[in-house]
Amino acid sequence: MATPPLQRLVLASASPRRLDLLRQVGLEPAEIIAAEIDETPLKDETPRRTALRLAVAKAATVARARPGDFVLAADTVVAVGTRILPKVETREEGRRCLELLSGRAHKVLTGVAVHGAGGKTASRLVETRLHFKRLTPAEIEAYLDGGEGVGKAGGYGIQGHAGAFVMSIQGSYPAVVGLPLYETLNLLRGVGFTAA
Repeated sequence: MATPPLQRLVLASASPRRLDLLRQVGLEPAEIIAAEIDETPLKDETPRRTALRLAVAKAATVARARPGDFVLAADTVVAVGTRILPKVETREEGRRCLELLSGRAHKVLTGVAVHGAGGKTASRLVETRLHFKRLTPAEIEAYLDGGEGVGKAGGYGIQGHAGAFVMSIQGSYPAVVGLPLYETLNLLRGVGFTAA
């Protein structure tokens, strides 16, 4: 009987959190390639559509470079209503995000897309709703001092000190960290990745 071909999984993301989540469920990507795409939301695009479109575009970009591999990509958008919060790069951006999130509900929308080795594709959007407690100016400044929110959508990482800000969460905790594990494994199985 012929040995099945070795399946290679490529993670189309440089996020250490996504890699940690995959390892948590026993998956070790053969390669990590950050997809270089324009992540600017389109005019009048909803946060849901943005997250899914970017995940699909990232997977497609890397799949073109690795046609025989399984490619997994994700994108996370933090939204208050229809407003998409930025991936925070400066302290001032972080402060604005935290002041906006303080004492209110928001959504974390995570798009996941996979490309199978045979060209089959699948994608899914996972929505998680969170409610932050009201933050004092001192709490915001202390969080900004720690630098945890830099480079993160919405200016916070739930797996760090910002976990103490969350009064309630409805949906997938791993999706808020960066990768919804249940949905990701199902998508991979659906395109023929047997190690998932």
